[in-house]
Amino acid sequence: MAKAPGNQNPPVNQRRLQKCPTGIKGFDEITEGGLPRNRITLISGGPGSGKTLLGIDFLVNGVTNYKERGVFMSFEESADELYQDVASLNLDLFGLVSKDEIRMEHVLLERNDIHEKGEFNLEGLFIRLELAIDSIKAKRVVLDSIESLFAGITDAGVLRLEIKRLFRWLKLKQVTAVITGEQGEASFTRHGLEEFISDCIILLDNRVRKQVSTRRIRVIKYRGSNHGTNEYPFVIDKEGLSVIPITSGGLDHPGTDEKVSTGVASLNKLFAGGGYTRGSTVLISGTAGTGKTSLAAAFTLESCKRGERCLYLSYEESPGQLIQNMRSIGMDLEKWTKKGTLKIISTRPAFFGLETHLLDLHKLLADFKPTSVVIDPITSLTGQADESEVQSMLTRMIDAMKSKRITAVFTSLVSSTAQNDTSGEIGVSSLIDTWIVVRELEENEGKKRIRGIYIVKSRGTGHSSDVQKMIFSDNGINLLPMEDGATAGSDQKKKVGKSTIMKRSG
Repeated sequence: MAKAPGNQNPPVNQRRLQKCPTGIKGFDEITEGGLPRNRITLISGGPGSGKTLLGIDFLVNGVTNYKERGVFMSFEESADELYQDVASLNLDLFGLVSKDEIRMEHVLLERNDIHEKGEFNLEGLFIRLELAIDSIKAKRVVLDSIESLFAGITDAGVLRLEIKRLFRWLKLKQVTAVITGEQGEASFTRHGLEEFISDCIILLDNRVRKQVSTRRIRVIKYRGSNHGTNEYPFVIDKEGLSVIPITSGGLDHPGTDEKVSTGVASLNKLFAGGGYTRGSTVLISGTAGTGKTSLAAAFTLESCKRGERCLYLSYEESPGQLIQNMRSIGMDLEKWTKKGTLKIISTRPAFFGLETHLLDLHKLLADFKPTSVVIDPITSLTGQADESEVQSMLTRMIDAMKSKRITAVFTSLVSSTAQNDTSGEIGVSSLIDTWIVVRELEENEGKKRIRGIYIVKSRGTGHSSDVQKMIFSDNGINLLPMEDGATAGSDQKKKVGKSTIMKRSG
């Protein structure tokens, strides 16, 4: 008996929607492969949100990465103006146009051009666009923007018919088309019609919060395909447009029992196995002047001595200042920067948004390929966005390094008025494998101020639970057992013992 038509399986080549990769970092990840091939994608957003650049990036990447030529038809800016727009970026638009890899068409529409005998007519536009596509055998097309194309139509019925006609014509030409549009008050375009017949809608947004500009991208709809539904931060830099997927971090980080030295021999003894676990995350928190940066620098120096590359991101000190300060306790970081084993990057967090900092980290990890990373301090990022955004950024930062088996050390500044000595983790303590706290202590009823250090937790590793005295000298850092008379403060008679007990954290 023959199967009913409704039960027949579709041909194999029709079961899954074909994708056209954009080559835009992160974007193909959230769309699971790119834009729908040979279909229409609407890019919606306000002025300055990056619509035109996304279209240019799509075409340039199409040629350089996928050998697919493209046509850019602009109804607003001329070719020379577009060349100037991307002159500061590493997008060789002019060179690709000169080689006939991309065709630029500037169409300046006048009312008489699209009206003939009182009726709207796009035949001239279709002829010009078809010649451009056929002349270079283009597979990708960008129309920028649809408002300018249909600005002269006031009849909603005619407008709907002509938009459908344009979209149908593009599909028959078997090209992957991107059409840009200005976001309306209650719709994704001013006309509000294109969104219903587009196969994919991408919304771009540029907002300013706390005097910092943040661009975000969201996939509104994608017929026949799964896609990320969140808002994703994206940045525009010299490489073009880059999207930072929030959901890209997974929980498939490889585990290991290998240990790496902390850089302080006496601190190594507090860990079973003699140091941090390779590929783990370490948080060193404490008040100002307690030695957080010095401990991070000791780890940095030891990593370089092993012949491993280390990346040091400093948010408060310049490379010169950091090198000078660490030299006072016998740590020569300059030697390793000259050898190329150590790279110190100093940046003021307020200069850029969180997304730019995260993107820069991704690029540094890809280019420098470090095995160890130090970020000092992560608390400098808290003033740049809401707490939830900072937590999201740090989570992605941690995932990026764990996935590459990079041992990461973070420092965190705790306010001197903090009631809890173990504060300062910025809501990511659950993601941290090893947590060390450094704090000020007093000996002999407040007559002598000293530094104390203890391990809050270290996942899967036996470690000491006692507070140790931390001493700085010309030869570096050394830890000693605490004296019985030491307290956490003159008003706090909390005694700390001398015995070393190993315990295992979950």
